[in-house]
Amino acid sequence: MRAVSWIKAAYKSYERFPAGARREIDRALNIAALGEKADIAKPMTGLGAGVVEIAVKFRGDAWRAVYALQIGEDIWVVHAFQKKSTSGISTPKHEIDLVRDRIRTLKERYR
Repeated sequence: MRAVSWIKAAYKSYERFPAGARREIDRALNIAALGEKADIAKPMTGLGAGVVEIAVKFRGDAWRAVYALQIGEDIWVVHAFQKKSTSGISTPKHEIDLVRDRIRTLKERYR
């Protein structure tokens, strides 16, 4: 079983999620820690292998957590946000850019 680690800013955002959304994300992260992929998790395209987005619908809102598998030994949660996209189902570009920057920073730290 792998440990789940959080970037501090991602955890602070996650703490503001409704309890029901947090429970679903926790369940998906526990499944990932066991080496599996939850049904609410999907690979994020364009960010390289091992970057996964957990998508939760809770009380009419969309909640997301993004984790990376290929940084050190841990599963790293790099971003958590409420999706408020006005462009359909795709994740907004500024959210993807933030994920990309945080992954780059973590990779530099664990080289």
